[in-house]
Amino acid sequence: MEEKKALMKSLVNAVGEEGCGISCSDAEIFKDDEGWKLMLEGFMEPWPLGNTVEEAKASLKEYASMGFGLT
Repeated sequence: MEEKKALMKSLVNAVGEEGCGISCSDAEIFKDDEGWKLMLEGFMEPWPLGNTVEEAKASLKEYASMGFGLT
């Protein structure tokens, strides 16, 4: 659970408090057999983030820098 909280905090930090808005509050971060994933409202499939928390944080920063539905 702590890992999930850390990833949600990383998401907000990557996008910014103002930029996050409803996208972050409705985001779901979870881990399955394939690793960490991010599910955003309006998207059919979750985005892969990586197998470790550090990989997931790096992926969140990369997605946010490209603006893929996060800003």
